[in-house]
Amino acid sequence: MKAIVRKSIGVLIAVLCITQYGHTQDLLPGLRVWGNFQVDAQYYMSDTLIDAPDVPEKIGMNAFANLNLAYENLTIGFRYESYQLPLQGFDSRFRGSGIPYRFASWTQDNLEITVGNFYDQYGNGLVLRSYVEPNLGLDNSLDGVRMLYRPVEGITLRTLIGDQRLYFDKGPGIVRGADAEANLNQLLPALAESPNQLTLGLSGVSKFQRDQDPLFNLPENVAAFAGRLNYSRGAFNINTEYAWKSQDPSAENRMIYKYGEALVMSASYSVSGFGLLLSGKRIDNMGFRSNRNAVANDLHINYLPAMTRQHVYSLTGMYPYATQPNGEMGALAELTFRLPRQSLLGGPYGTTIVVNTSVANSILREALNDTLPVGQPGTDGYTSAFFALGDEKYFQDFNVEINRRFTRNLRGSFTYMNLYYNQNVIEGKQLPDEDKIVKAHIFVADMTLRLPNRQSLRWELQHLATQQDKGSWAMALLEYNRAPHWFFALSNQYNYGNDDSDKRIHYFMVNAGYSQNANRFSLGWGRQRAGIVCIGGVCRVVPASYGFTLSVTSSF
Repeated sequence: MKAIVRKSIGVLIAVLCITQYGHTQDLLPGLRVWGNFQVDAQYYMSDTLIDAPDVPEKIGMNAFANLNLAYENLTIGFRYESYQLPLQGFDSRFRGSGIPYRFASWTQDNLEITVGNFYDQYGNGLVLRSYVEPNLGLDNSLDGVRMLYRPVEGITLRTLIGDQRLYFDKGPGIVRGADAEANLNQLLPALAESPNQLTLGLSGVSKFQRDQDPLFNLPENVAAFAGRLNYSRGAFNINTEYAWKSQDPSAENRMIYKYGEALVMSASYSVSGFGLLLSGKRIDNMGFRSNRNAVANDLHINYLPAMTRQHVYSLTGMYPYATQPNGEMGALAELTFRLPRQSLLGGPYGTTIVVNTSVANSILREALNDTLPVGQPGTDGYTSAFFALGDEKYFQDFNVEINRRFTRNLRGSFTYMNLYYNQNVIEGKQLPDEDKIVKAHIFVADMTLRLPNRQSLRWELQHLATQQDKGSWAMALLEYNRAPHWFFALSNQYNYGNDDSDKRIHYFMVNAGYSQNANRFSLGWGRQRAGIVCIGGVCRVVPASYGFTLSVTSSF
């Protein structure tokens, strides 16, 4: 450890001397320095028509910069963050500046040791996933010690201990974890040439938090275990993982003592011009946080995948699905195939079609006895047969996407989406039964025309037809690109189907951007509708806003 500290100090001194004595490579041959910078700022203007909240400070800003250095077996780095005032939709506890992420990592003889902050994931993340997603305001990095060791080829052992980041502070719980993974084809000589590739993994994670609750007797140590298998043969792949969690009463599960469990499975087959993906999951009381009182996106230890398609267009993404850790069953199927060139349906350049569907449903819960309601705090909550579906559908969508090149310079993408969306479950609303479900048909046409001199013109037309929630929407976008530097875009979303005529509002936006190598600048002006932003089933609420936006990114 002393050697690591000495080398860290030496590298830092060398970097600080760059401006005095020249380039880093001249001081320490073999030293690598890299990083990135990003700032997102907005000037907020008053707009009572869209119910944009009043922002006294007028300007909000999220910014961060990463700096990493590697020399021989040592890597060190840190991230500086500044939120002056956090952008609307981000938690106000981000406000301030500091260095919440810094680390040093040393690798030698197949052993890697990291001290400070780090991210890690075991398997699919059912018992552990620490990661950062700036667009969601999510960072559950661990601060402590992590070790990775490969004693022989085919075996990877990992262990860690630390507490989690909570904005510019730490959560009250301690997280401990260990993981072992074996690639049998590398480990066993008899399988080295086998076309069947098999990998097994086992994980164990626990948290410790003191019991200071005056009402309940709470477990201070909570453990979760998972086993996984990945099998592949040529174009065929199967991945599955099962996780189990001990009693963990929390604010998320209404203080029940039921054990938690989760199962995810996926199978895929892919060859040239054809692909098939089938996935399924069952989740029951599997929320896992290092603070039993945490809510929203705070202090998640694990990750529960949404298993729904991630949409890139504004109207297809208007009603995204959020994973329900207290109980859900879900499935996804996706078929991709390509119609060959010069065929009747494929056209001169071929056509790619993607058909996708997914569904999420409640699990069947049965009361413990006739006198207690389902989910009674202070009890096991309920019983649930593993493969028994509940009677409430949370989400369902059906998508067809057609991608086709019409001429050498003109290509298009066309999407149809059929949507079923339960607002009460996904957004936590308390609407009557006749209003809680949104059913919608969504159409998207996305065309790109390549012009001479590295120019292009892209336009989108979108339509969302529904009689629920805020009614139907129409959207149009026109974008001009002049590679490699400039782009300009105009867009408008119009809520023409709103039952309230005063809310039939145009959400217009003007954007311009400039890129130079690894630097990108973007400036926008217009309205942002209120809604939900989701990435991988993790979501945050975005309030309506009006004003100017600035985004700057750079990397080196």
